[in-house]
Amino acid sequence: MYQKFYSTVAAEAKGSDVRRLLKYATMENFISFAGGLPSKDAFPMDSIERATQKAIDLYGYQNFQYGATEGVPALRQEIVKIMADREITVADDELLITTGSQQALDICAKAFIDKGDYIICESPTYLAAINAFKAYQPNFLDAPMDDEGIIPEAVEDYLKNYKVKFMYIIPDFQNPTGRSLSQERRKQLVAIANQYDVLIIEDSPYAELSYDGKPEKPLKAYDTEDRVIYLSTFSKIVCPGLRLGWVAAPAKLTEKIALLKQATDLHTNQFSQYVVATYLQDNDINAQIDHIRDIYRVKRDAMLRAIETYFPKEVYYSKPTGGMFIWAELPEHIETRPLSDEALEYRIGFVPGDAFYPNGGFYNGMRINFSNASIEEIETGIKRLGDLIKTKL
Repeated sequence: MYQKFYSTVAAEAKGSDVRRLLKYATMENFISFAGGLPSKDAFPMDSIERATQKAIDLYGYQNFQYGATEGVPALRQEIVKIMADREITVADDELLITTGSQQALDICAKAFIDKGDYIICESPTYLAAINAFKAYQPNFLDAPMDDEGIIPEAVEDYLKNYKVKFMYIIPDFQNPTGRSLSQERRKQLVAIANQYDVLIIEDSPYAELSYDGKPEKPLKAYDTEDRVIYLSTFSKIVCPGLRLGWVAAPAKLTEKIALLKQATDLHTNQFSQYVVATYLQDNDINAQIDHIRDIYRVKRDAMLRAIETYFPKEVYYSKPTGGMFIWAELPEHIETRPLSDEALEYRIGFVPGDAFYPNGGFYNGMRINFSNASIEEIETGIKRLGDLIKTKL
């Protein structure tokens, strides 16, 4: 009865594949490789407990009062230091604290997309970004990738033929493929953005999760004309439940984005901000990141070994040097969406690859997460999934 009342956006809204699969996570003997969930062993529980009490002692009622849309100064000051470690110089008025980086994606979409606008993204790209952008009804121009990331020549071809608002790029250990953009291509993309007068939204949740060496410099580190809007989050390096992310952009853009955030939630949770600020003041975030790397490196290696052992040889799979995901491509006749439904009977969850293509297509891919499951679950789950795939050959 409510259909006639829905807006076009609401009527066309679809649930996330990851959210759809989360409900199965509580099933007995169910092993999920679907969501990009951090390991519970990566959460600094004791340090957060101490930071919580100290935040209450230090900031008192301010933890629970309304606050500035831009975020609490103490946390923004700590983010300035984190950004400096990433070779990005940013001023306090160029930062906006968000409710996770998902809100940052939504607010950027609200700020820049009118119905029918063209935006460029990687092919494939992050499914939650697709959902955030799609609500504002753009046209997606999905540019192909290879092992060095998005191909600049394909980007430039689009820019020659369409009036594009922005490029959306995940340069480090990309979700879903695990690929990283080469240093030379980072420079090329910024130069192309300058030449064609277009913005870049750089989504960087995984940069610190590098297991085989230091990641490349961010796109924003090469930004000479204030074109790069940088998004990041504490979800992967502290914990996701506190729902804290940030936008770093030129002050004029940050001011406009903050106005749009006000209409959404006034400001991000004050208490979470003070807790994380206190945590960062009293703890070495780089030591925490090293701890996370050590956990995930072992899990990644375990999953790669299991795939090598149990998947049929006809399956291609990535060998990421960081991040949380392995991308697999099955023989073309095997569609992974119906396979994902069948996998539930095997008590296995993964995300079918077509979810990461805004214009559809590519039905034989899958994204597999290695950060959340235990080593034993990785071994068992990959064997089950390999056995299922073999039945389809």
